[in-house]
Amino acid sequence: MTLKTNIRAMKKTLVLIAAAAGLTLAAQPALAAGGESKPLRSGGFSFEGPFGSFDRNQLQRGYKVYREVCASCHGMELMHFRNLAEPGGPFFDSHQASPAENRWVKALAKENQIADIDTETGEPLMREGTAADRFPNPYPNATAAAAANGGAAPPDLSVMAKARSGGADYIYSLLTGYAAVPQGLQIRPGQYYNEYMAGDLTPFMPEGAHVPAGGFIAMPNPLTAGQVTYDDDTVASVDQMAKDVSAYIAWASDPRQVQRKQTGLGVLIFLFIFAGITYLSYRRIWKGVAH
Repeated sequence: MTLKTNIRAMKKTLVLIAAAAGLTLAAQPALAAGGESKPLRSGGFSFEGPFGSFDRNQLQRGYKVYREVCASCHGMELMHFRNLAEPGGPFFDSHQASPAENRWVKALAKENQIADIDTETGEPLMREGTAADRFPNPYPNATAAAAANGGAAPPDLSVMAKARSGGADYIYSLLTGYAAVPQGLQIRPGQYYNEYMAGDLTPFMPEGAHVPAGGFIAMPNPLTAGQVTYDDDTVASVDQMAKDVSAYIAWASDPRQVQRKQTGLGVLIFLFIFAGITYLSYRRIWKGVAH
């Protein structure tokens, strides 16, 4: 192969690489325009950051929103009623003998009917809930959940704040992100437009029209102002309820978050002190030794 042939081959390769790069760059704005959601809203949660902690009153309000609004569709299969009274939980009482003996938790558990088996006859039965029981699932199985919700089974909320990028801010944004359907957007029955739902709306907009941020969600807007009555007389606005239930779901996803932060801080203090003692010991041992 001659030198001229090599040069021609190199030129062709460079042209192909440049063309591919150009196509990639040209495609990026189109993908971004139709595939992005709005930047998440910040809930300003007290538990954010290395020194943050949960607001007990907010957790109690958030649990009430979950119980009265969300629990009709979403389960929390990893949560037991006793978890609510563990240190850092919404109903923790420093004077309680154990989480299972917490009066609030016992009362909340009794409000639920739990499917069980009679130990003597083996027959199925329904009994009052106890602190040791898991939160009951609103549906007997995933098939029934999907059938009752247009083919889309509502996700379990036990670890939702861990499962979604953005954590509590994502949940808060999603719950407050329902908006009027943009002009020209073709939306199918059983779907709703949400500005913070990831998706590509390009195929559902007229050609050449501006593609709005957001996507479709199968869950209708679950919150309306005044939907619950808070025990501490906090005004139950949509924004307030969204923040409270987002904080509660974040706690449920990691109930020992605050304890881990405190342990980590203690370990760092110990290591700092230990490093100082080690350095001083080193100076004392080698003091006066000629180099």
